[in-house]
Amino acid sequence: MELKVTRWKRYGHDRLYANLPDGTAVGWADVKTGDITVLVIAYRDDVIAVLIDHLRTIPEPVPPQKTPRTPEAEAPPLLPPLLAADDLSANRPGESLLDKSGPCLIKRVVSQLLRRPAEWDSWRKGLEGEQRVGAELNRLARHGWRVLHSIPLADEVDVDHLLIGPGGVFSINTKHHYKRAVWVGDDSVKVDHGKPAPYARKSRVEAERVARVLERYCGFAVPVEPMLVFVGVTDLKVVATQLSVRVYREREVASLAPLSGVLTVEQVEQVYGVARHRQAWIRS
Repeated sequence: MELKVTRWKRYGHDRLYANLPDGTAVGWADVKTGDITVLVIAYRDDVIAVLIDHLRTIPEPVPPQKTPRTPEAEAPPLLPPLLAADDLSANRPGESLLDKSGPCLIKRVVSQLLRRPAEWDSWRKGLEGEQRVGAELNRLARHGWRVLHSIPLADEVDVDHLLIGPGGVFSINTKHHYKRAVWVGDDSVKVDHGKPAPYARKSRVEAERVARVLERYCGFAVPVEPMLVFVGVTDLKVVATQLSVRVYREREVASLAPLSGVLTVEQVEQVYGVARHRQAWIRS
């Protein structure tokens, strides 16, 4: 006898019923488990055969896929309340050099009498260079840029200047070579054709370090570009083809004023708020 099979789904059940031509159910199968129940023993073999045949045509149910849970982003660490002693916005250009006060008077006099290069010359030129570049950078404030000077790092070194604005963040290293000619290649700098100096490499390392600190406390990507600014040079020749460091004379930094599209106004203030806090740097 030919049995008619119908599918029934209700109340969470999914069954196949084997029915006689008049609609009488003589057996059923659970689609989920494959178990068969014979209701009328006289039709046992027909019920089993027809239900097994229909179960084979039903694709196995695909278990519902769980949506992978995206771990919540960890909130950036909080800095302590900003105290006046930790506010780097008060730093003057060359602040770290001013704190050192330079070589003593006797050493300076002896060096001048012997007409030989001295620690005093290096200290004085470094301070003058940072002051001149700092003055140029401070002019950018009216264009929406924030400027910090002499950012002290954890290992007794400092970032000469940090420029933060709509065009991004620039980690600036000042080099004062009065009346000297400077040649800049892809990974080295020569002053008056002298020995290569690793200015570019050190600037990149410094910028990467700055970015790590700012991103840690801001909680978003902060692009930081390294920059070398040369002061007092008679000639500046950049022959690099793959240089990843910006190179300027001190008067050329004004060209940064119109840069935009990297940080929003809110992000500029957030980055500046982290950068001006001394604790952010000495903890990193």
